[in-house]
Amino acid sequence: MNAHTKPPRWATWLLTRWSHPDAREELQGDMLEMYAYWLQRRGKPAADRKYCLVVIRLLRPFARRRRTADYPETYSFSPAMIQNYFKIAFRNLLKSKTFSAVNIMGLALGMACSLAILLWIRDERGVDAFHANKDQLYRIYMREYFSGKVQGVIWTPGPLAEELKKSVPEIEMTTPFSWTVPQTFSVGTKTHKQATNWASGDFFKMFSFKLLQGTPDGALRDPGSIAISRNMAEVFFGSPEQAIGKAIRYDNRKEMTVTAVFENIGTNSTLQFDCLMTWDAYIDDNGWAKDWGNTDPLTFFKLRKDADPAKVEAKMRHLLDKTNRDAGKPYKTQLAMQPFHEYYLNSNIKDAKMDGGRIEYVRLFTFVAVFILLIACINFMNLATARSTRRAKEVGVRKVVGAMRSMLAGQFMGEALLITLLSAGLAVLLVALLLPSFNSLTGKQMVLPVSEPSFWGIIAGLLIVTSLVAGSYPAMFLSSLNPVRILKGALKSDSSSGWVRQGLVVFQFGLSVILIVGMIIIYRQVGFVQNKNLGFDRENLVYFPIEGELFNKFDILKTELSRIPGVKHVSHMTATPASNGNGTDGITWPGSDPNDQVRFTPVGVGYDFIKTMDLKMALGRDFSRDFPTDSSGVIVNETAVKVMGLKEPVGREIKWGKSKVHIVGVLKDFHFQSLHTAIRPLIAYLGARQPSGNVVIRIEAGKTPETLVTIGKVTRKLNPNVPFTYAFTDQEYARQYQSEQIVGKLAGYFAFLAIFISCLGLFGLAAFTAEQRTKEIGVRKVLGASVAGIVALLSRDFLKLVVMAIVLASPVAWYIMKQWLQGFAYQIDIEWWMFALAGVIAVLIAVFTISFQSIKAATANPVRSLRSE
Repeated sequence: MNAHTKPPRWATWLLTRWSHPDAREELQGDMLEMYAYWLQRRGKPAADRKYCLVVIRLLRPFARRRRTADYPETYSFSPAMIQNYFKIAFRNLLKSKTFSAVNIMGLALGMACSLAILLWIRDERGVDAFHANKDQLYRIYMREYFSGKVQGVIWTPGPLAEELKKSVPEIEMTTPFSWTVPQTFSVGTKTHKQATNWASGDFFKMFSFKLLQGTPDGALRDPGSIAISRNMAEVFFGSPEQAIGKAIRYDNRKEMTVTAVFENIGTNSTLQFDCLMTWDAYIDDNGWAKDWGNTDPLTFFKLRKDADPAKVEAKMRHLLDKTNRDAGKPYKTQLAMQPFHEYYLNSNIKDAKMDGGRIEYVRLFTFVAVFILLIACINFMNLATARSTRRAKEVGVRKVVGAMRSMLAGQFMGEALLITLLSAGLAVLLVALLLPSFNSLTGKQMVLPVSEPSFWGIIAGLLIVTSLVAGSYPAMFLSSLNPVRILKGALKSDSSSGWVRQGLVVFQFGLSVILIVGMIIIYRQVGFVQNKNLGFDRENLVYFPIEGELFNKFDILKTELSRIPGVKHVSHMTATPASNGNGTDGITWPGSDPNDQVRFTPVGVGYDFIKTMDLKMALGRDFSRDFPTDSSGVIVNETAVKVMGLKEPVGREIKWGKSKVHIVGVLKDFHFQSLHTAIRPLIAYLGARQPSGNVVIRIEAGKTPETLVTIGKVTRKLNPNVPFTYAFTDQEYARQYQSEQIVGKLAGYFAFLAIFISCLGLFGLAAFTAEQRTKEIGVRKVLGASVAGIVALLSRDFLKLVVMAIVLASPVAWYIMKQWLQGFAYQIDIEWWMFALAGVIAVLIAVFTISFQSIKAATANPVRSLRSE
């Protein structure tokens, strides 16, 4: 309103200061009549007088109705008023079906995606939460200091658990926990392999694994005891009740007594096993595990409730000093501890601290959930503000009648809440339908926990957050409109909200571009690690464990297997071809620094190992029966030679602990671990066969199925009491990148969802723009404009925003993905074409979305659009 049309001060004062709400409402019409009379007496423009008279005519019937008992007496948030708001909201939804569908569908997809991710995050954070003593449980890891560096090790000395209980009074219980090994068990004619671990008698007293039979004190009471799962009890004995006290044969050489049966372990536990045997039984088979110089199990302990974890860690830090574990070694080892409930999500070691792991994916998916939901909310904001002219007169009339801005904002927030409610119902339905597929993709067993209050808490929180984010800006914008400008028709020329809409479009397409770039880079990296030349041929390479009678019959087995058509080479190794994480630090060589420590990866191998693995020699030769001295010989890789700095390594003598060995050959570097880890120094020795080792077989290409059948027959003949199981090296290698594969697939789905939701909003904006410019398009067509020209006219402004989003999002995407690639020792280069491809995808989808509405508007009959004029 201009200064010369400002009402007199007394009238403004009377209207704003009148104390009684009813009287204030009745004065509205009289106030405007006096205002019009005042304008006429002062000779003001006729347009102003016309404006006031129009408003008076609009308000007189409304004012009369407000004096009746059938209409609310006050303009406040009474139940009747709220009911009226919802009626108006429903009418607006039905009146604008296209925009309502776009809003509801966009919000539903965004909420469904966020809900699925929140359920996954809830499941991830719920792992190990069922233990009653979870806040008192910890695990030990070690920090080794050497040459000014420090490294972390999760495996600990076997005797550490008992020593902790003796030396630290605040520790109530301890247990070692071995790495999981598939072992063969039999009862009568029933023989099966089960995932086996070893622990101490405190295990079931520390952890809350439900015992169906037996007691926590007696479950692992002596070396002959074994605790088995419900499944294992049903397989071998029929039921948990019938299993107690029964004998079960382990590895066809020991009789064990079932002392406890526990409930099958669910996916909400980090520790997974089918049966547990005592640590004393493990020591009987592996005497080296009782030495302080060897590291093998994990170590867990339980603190007293009143214990201070920081003080306990300080007490145990130098506990290994008194064991002489580091005596004569160029490093010192300190102990550190990690809360057990962080074990699952923070399992990686970074800078000698437990940091990173699955928690990184939890954070990543949290951001993705927020991004997707934000993109959906932006659609709502854009469409609500773009269509503000449709609601402007309503806002103007309500303001003139006496509605406060807060009341109008509440009305529009209520409409946003209504749309969000409808979207939330659709989102829950979508999640229920898609959850089985989501479980299959992520390896979970999630269900909609509709009976849990926490689930409805998540729904309520998602509902409130979405309605606030989506409805806050439109509510503030619409409630701030000036009633004078509205009723004068000046709002159409107001472009203040246009910049905000354009910024929101850029923002949501920027998020979409980040997700598309991430998807491209993740797919490229996963393909790179799966197809990279490892230095050996992993195709047609099969291995199976040396167990049972094969330990003593290996030479016969090798002879029999070599005769099978289709078998090229046979050997054995102590690790697996796809993964070897062992370490030894007792190797020195001429000129080595006694204060420096180099950790080598040892592997025991058999004759023909290099031919079986298809490795390449850089120098020297393979082990051979023609050289009896090879029993004290070793083969190292190129990385080991570089570390030792030996110019002519073949024939050189080095020390391994107290023994002297000589180098007979140098292997070209090959990857014996995942590409997350750089190639380490390797030392291969002509090792004796071990029960934990593996038979490795190279099969001719194209003959795998029939050859495996024959291998199974030969193995079962020599080892009849143990089932024949095998693994393919290429499959085991690919399994190391399962998390990356899942992330890559999810990134693809989320990128598609993000771009789809963004295009829903773009579709709505394009439709509204075309509707607003209907008459302009009609005039242009009459004057000879082509369909292509009109399409270009309508598309140009939107495409500028998409291109801007690509430019702004590309550096952000580069930084995020560069950080993700740091987790790989070997990684792809981030190249320009990845961003170009993401941009082209975004532009093409945007063009398709906009063109649909643009072509529809451009091909419309101009007579219809101009007839109203």
